[in-house]
Amino acid sequence: MRRPEVVGRRSGSEHEKRTGGCRHGWQDSAVERTYTRPLLDKLGVRPGARVAILDVEDPSFRGLLASRTSDVTDGQPKPDTDLIFVAADSIDELLPLRELRGSIVPNGAIWVVSRKGKAARIRDTDVMAAARSAGLVDNKVVSFSDTHTTIRLVIPRADRQA
Repeated sequence: MRRPEVVGRRSGSEHEKRTGGCRHGWQDSAVERTYTRPLLDKLGVRPGARVAILDVEDPSFRGLLASRTSDVTDGQPKPDTDLIFVAADSIDELLPLRELRGSIVPNGAIWVVSRKGKAARIRDTDVMAAARSAGLVDNKVVSFSDTHTTIRLVIPRADRQA
């Protein structure tokens, strides 16, 4: 499939230059980086990280995690956990966020995994409101799979203790 012509402007003049199928600009390189980074890199899972999974039923994700770290807990997280992945399809499932906040290291994160698109039962704004009431802030959204999205919640920098 042929790309449509891209119209750009020459610097210093109003002359429009036709660039055909050539790719120019930071937008193209940013898009390429976005789609080529592995999921675990996007989620910040480092080798040896302490990870907890609560109700996330995705065998392929569990396989990916096992290839990156051996410290994976199903259910209640251990103290000083780096990353917690929690599934939530209702506002009630967001209630444990305050308790989970106490289980992560100061620079750790809680990833809330939920359905996306028309199948979504909660909105991003619901997750953000629950995060604020638990003393957390959202700072990243990642496409977890074709059917799920995830929002990263962290302790605000001002509230972190070294």
